[in-house]
Formats: sequence, C-alpha cells, structure tokens
Amino acid sequence: MIYHLFELLKDYDIPGQRLMTYLSFRAIFASVTAILISLVAGKRIIRWLQKKQIGEEIRDLGLEGQMQKKGTPTMGGIIIILSILISVLLFADLTNIYIILLLISTVWLGLLGFTDDYIKVFRHNKEGLSERAKLIAQIILGLVIGITVCFSNDIVVREKVPVSAEAETSGVHVSGETLDVDSELKVEDGQWAEHDVIKSTKTTIPFVKNHEFDYKWLSPFDGALGWYCKWAIYVLMIVIVITACSNGTNLTDGMDGLSTGTSAIAGVVLGIFAYLSGNIINADYLNIMYIPGTGEIAVFMAAFVGALVGFLWYNSFPAQVFMGDTGSLAIGGIIGVCAILIRKELLLPILCGIFFVESLSVLVQRFYFKYTKKKYGVGKRVFKMAPLHHHFQKEGIPALISVPKKATPEAKITVRFWIIGVLLAVLTIALLKIR
Repeated sequence: MIYHLFELLKDYDIPGQRLMTYLSFRAIFASVTAILISLVAGKRIIRWLQKKQIGEEIRDLGLEGQMQKKGTPTMGGIIIILSILISVLLFADLTNIYIILLLISTVWLGLLGFTDDYIKVFRHNKEGLSERAKLIAQIILGLVIGITVCFSNDIVVREKVPVSAEAETSGVHVSGETLDVDSELKVEDGQWAEHDVIKSTKTTIPFVKNHEFDYKWLSPFDGALGWYCKWAIYVLMIVIVITACSNGTNLTDGMDGLSTGTSAIAGVVLGIFAYLSGNIINADYLNIMYIPGTGEIAVFMAAFVGALVGFLWYNSFPAQVFMGDTGSLAIGGIIGVCAILIRKELLLPILCGIFFVESLSVLVQRFYFKYTKKKYGVGKRVFKMAPLHHHFQKEGIPALISVPKKATPEAKITVRFWIIGVLLAVLTIALLKIR
C-alpha cells in the first residue's frame, strides 16, 4: 500500500520518493517490518494463546525433554502469516501476478493448517484433518497455480535470440520476427541478442550447459496434442512440487526452531534467485532465464524470511510457541510456489535437502516396516524413529541404522541441521555457475 501510495504521488516532488522504486530498498523494509511485527505481535498472540489454553497435546514417544513441552501454545503460525501479509501489503506491488499467487498460496494453506490445528486443539481430535482432505486442498492450490502459469499472459520468460548487427540496423525479419526498437538488446560476442517474450515450459536444471530443461521433452506427442500434453505435464509437476514442499515442511516441524530455521535459509536463496531472474543484466551474466516481474518476489521472500526470523525469537529452544500446521503447511507451500514461479523447482531436492530427506525417511520407514511385517510377521525399522530428526533422539531401539548409539540433545540436532541447510544453500547458489 505504501508502494502504491508513492506511485500515486509520483508527480509530486516528495523527498526520498524514488527509493520506493528500488526492489532492494523495499525488500529490506519488508524484512525489517516482518521481524518487528513478529516480535511485537508475537508476544501478544502467545499470551492470548496461553490465556485460551491453546496448548500442544504431546504423545509420550520416549524422547528426551518431550513431556516438558506439554501445554506449550501452538497455532503460532498465525504470527508468521500475519507478519508476511502485512509487510507484503505495505511494500510489494499488489498488481504483480507473482505476488498475487503467493498471497493466495499463503492464505489458502494457512487456512488449511488452521483448520487442522483447530480440530486437534478445540475438538480434541489428535488426528486433525484427514490426510485425504489436506491432499485435496493442496492439489486444488497446485491446479490454480499451474493453470495460471499456463494461461496468464503476465507469466512469460524471455529467450535470447542471436541476431546479427546488420539485421538489427536494417530492421529485417529474423527467424520470422521483425526487430522492434523496444526489444531488449545486448551485444554478446560481436552479435546482438534479442530477448523474445514467450510462454514456455522450460525450467532450470543444474549440471548441464544451458541450465535448462523443457517439460515438452517428456511429451510423447507433437503438434497441437503435444502442446496440450506438455502443459499438462508441467501442471502435474507444479501440483507435485507444492504438495511435496508443504508436507515436507510439516514433517520437519518436530523440534524447536528446526523447521523455522531451515525454511528461512531456503527463503534467502529463493529471494536471491528471484532478484537475479527478474533483472535482465544479472540474468544475462549468469546465463539464467530472464523472467520479467519476478524481481518483485524478492520483496515477498524478504518478508517471509523476516517473519521466520522474528518467530524464531520465540520458537528457538526451549520454544515458547509452536507454529503448528497453521505455519508449517503455509511456509512449505510458499517455498514450493516461489520455486515454481522462478523456474527453480528442480533445484529444491538440493536446496531443501533436509525437507526431502525427512520426507524420504518417513516413506522408507513405513514401506520397510509393512514389508517385513508381511514377510516375517514382525515389522522391522530402518531408522530408530521417523522423521529423521527423531532418529537422533532415540536410543535402545533395534534398527538397520543404529548410529548414533546415544541420544543427541535436541538443540544440538537443530543447529547441526541448520548448518547442513546453509551448506546446501551455498551449493545451490554455486550451481548457477557449474555446467
């Protein structure tokens, strides 16, 4: 709103007015605002949750210090969502399609998580919302995002088309296109490079020369049928990414500060990618896709990281509040949607390696337990406990992987996971230059 207010007053000579035109300035202010809202409003929300006795119901799993958390206020994700929404509404361009999609994702998944927490806390149903209901809601969001990406004229990428200097000066047709004086042109290796606006199913993939993968390569058809098929594959991929990220973050939310810290680290990297992808000079230099308008996502992700950092003030060990599904489903979905919009979803298994391994540990544990129970009559475990972070807290349980023998303190596990998250983040950024 502040951004749009300055836009309305752009004809007046107001000191410092131009600062609002800079993404970096608005991103910084959005982040700081989100931190302050989390700190100030968070304290009041926690008191309100305590007053209403909205506390976490803990099952005794034999983990060190687990029962001490009983009664700790939950549904703290309200703090995160509130901080993000207010900061983005103040400093982001609300007409930007990417911001609109991220706001919709935040509210949708926040309401989904809130409903789940409400059933658990107020109706005293430990199961909460059914897995099927959660999955359906996540799929609906994925379809909305996917269809918008498919049909919106505001979501495009710009590809470089080599053009000779002779053609540029004469204005002749090149590859069926006439050069426009307003085209984005840049001299490279003695040639002009025109950035041609297109609808594309291309995305970023590491370790290859041009860093690009096109989902149309997965289509078995050509022509008109191939066009529909490639977009159907892309939309399906979008649904899978959003669902996986949302549930992956939810599974990781089992220790004080674990999900909050690792999500903030991923948010920083995605914000950097958004800024670079939305800037034609940086995109050309790094040889990544230039996606007009995605620079605005940097403002959103700055607010996202700020909200998580502020929440970590209360969520760090020993936690004064838990985010609950209200927060975990929303922040996972935001990470997934952001990665899709800036065409970096195939980097998520690296960037969000912790979420990926946590989810994988649950799947492996369930599959192996059912398989051994069916074959031998007794279920066996791969890990002492799943998700993976609880494996390090347990001792004395027979499992294929029994290391470490002794239980590791929760705070140490969390910090070590943060360190791994930072290493994965650095590796993900480094992949921009590795071909």
